[in-house]
Amino acid sequence: MAQPSWQPWQAWQGGNVPQRWQGGSAPQPWSGPGTPAMLASHADRERAVDVLRAGYAEGRLEQPEFEKRVTRAYAARTVGELALLVADLPQGPMPQPAPVTPVPRTFLAVSRPQTNAKAVGSAVCGVLCLVTFGLTGIPAVVLGHAARAEIRRSGEGGDTLALTGLVLGWLSTAGWAVLLMLMLVAVAVSA
Repeated sequence: MAQPSWQPWQAWQGGNVPQRWQGGSAPQPWSGPGTPAMLASHADRERAVDVLRAGYAEGRLEQPEFEKRVTRAYAARTVGELALLVADLPQGPMPQPAPVTPVPRTFLAVSRPQTNAKAVGSAVCGVLCLVTFGLTGIPAVVLGHAARAEIRRSGEGGDTLALTGLVLGWLSTAGWAVLLMLMLVAVAVSA
């Protein structure tokens, strides 16, 4: 079987005389189906015309050039001829980069630090001092000091809760200490 005398980078200009491609640099092969010598189907021609339309819509082709290429696309017999018509155009929609505008810090969500669990425990024990008659005062003080040390080290939240537990725990402990002292003084005086 004899090879055709024209090359894939040549375009047919009517008749049987091959001419050099007029579109600037040598076109690259089309990524369409099959080989350049394969006969083109109606669907192949329509795909090529769609690429030409997109190129015209994007301003890549002038109207006379667009019309000339569309006419040649409908007259093309092989996939190679269609490839030459669309070789200098993108084969699909070109992604447009999204404008990158940084969001001002004012509008960014503020991430709140996690609340320290010992601080919550200290506050609960401090509040329960009123109900338990001071029984949870010492755990409130111990948890409050431990929580404040962890908060300073790790940057967690909950310093107010730890301080609340500390204050209520110390008040409860001091209250019981004063009550015990008064009882001892009363016993000493009455004896």
